[in-house]
Amino acid sequence: MKGILGKKIGMTQVFTTNGKLIPVTVIEVEPNVVTQIKTVEKDGYDAVQLGTDTVRAKVSNKPKMGHTKKAGTEPKRFLREIRGVNVTDYTLGQQLNATVFEAGEMVDVSGVSKGKGFQGNIKRHNQSRGPMSHGSQYHRGVGSLGTMRPAHVLKGKKLPGQMGNVATTVQNLEIVSIDLENNVILVKGNVPGPKKSLVVIRTAVKNKDKKDPNELVSYVEEIEVIDVVEDAVEEVVETVEEVAEELNENEAISTPEETVTDTNEESSQEQE
Repeated sequence: MKGILGKKIGMTQVFTTNGKLIPVTVIEVEPNVVTQIKTVEKDGYDAVQLGTDTVRAKVSNKPKMGHTKKAGTEPKRFLREIRGVNVTDYTLGQQLNATVFEAGEMVDVSGVSKGKGFQGNIKRHNQSRGPMSHGSQYHRGVGSLGTMRPAHVLKGKKLPGQMGNVATTVQNLEIVSIDLENNVILVKGNVPGPKKSLVVIRTAVKNKDKKDPNELVSYVEEIEVIDVVEDAVEEVVETVEEVAEELNENEAISTPEETVTDTNEESSQEQE
C-alpha cells in the first residue's frame, strides 16, 4: 500500500497509438512531506501522515507549526494518513512526488464530492417520475411511503434531502500517464470533488497487482519539426528580400550612368 495527496485540476483526453481515446482527470501533485510515522507499538497501527500545500505562519497556529517543525518543514494546509504502508520505507521529513506511482497501476481516489444542495428523489436517488399527462397529480413526487400498519415511515426510505458534499472513493482507476515536468498524474475516468479540491490517491484494494500501461501518442517531435521548418522559411524569405533590395539598388545606380554616356556620345557625333 502506498499513497500521495494531490489537487484535482480538471479533465482532458489523450490518445493511444492504436487510436483509442481515453478521458482522464488531471491531478497536480505538489511535493508531499512525511510529517509523522505511526507504528503498531506506539499508536496501534502502521501509517504515515503526509502534508501538502504550504501556508504562511500567520494562517496556521502554534500546535500545527510545532507538529510540522518536528519534520523540518513549514506548516501545511492538508494533513492526511495513509494506512497499511511499510513504515520502514519512510523517514520523517522525507519528500514524495509523482514518482511514487507508475503508469498502468490501479489506484483508488478519495475526495469530497460536489455539494448539490437540497434535491428531490429523481435527482438524488435516480428514481423515475410519474406520468406528465393532465390530471395525473403525480409528476416528481416521492410516491408511497410504506404500508399502513406501522403508521410511520420506515428507516432507510429514500427521501429528498441534502445531496453531495460527502466523502467518496472511486475504486479501480488506472494511471494513464505521469508528467514529472508539470508534476501531474493523469488518471483514467472521473474522480470525486470540484476543481482545486484535495484528493487522496492510494493503491487499489481490489486490483493492486494489475498493471497494463498504454502507449500514448506524443506530439513533441512534430511540433519541433514544424518550428524548424518555419524558422528555415523565415530565413529564406529574409535572404530573398535582402538580395532583391541589393539588385534594385544596383539597377538604380547603373541606369543614370548609361543615360549620361549615351547623351555624350550623341553630342559628339552631332559636332562632327
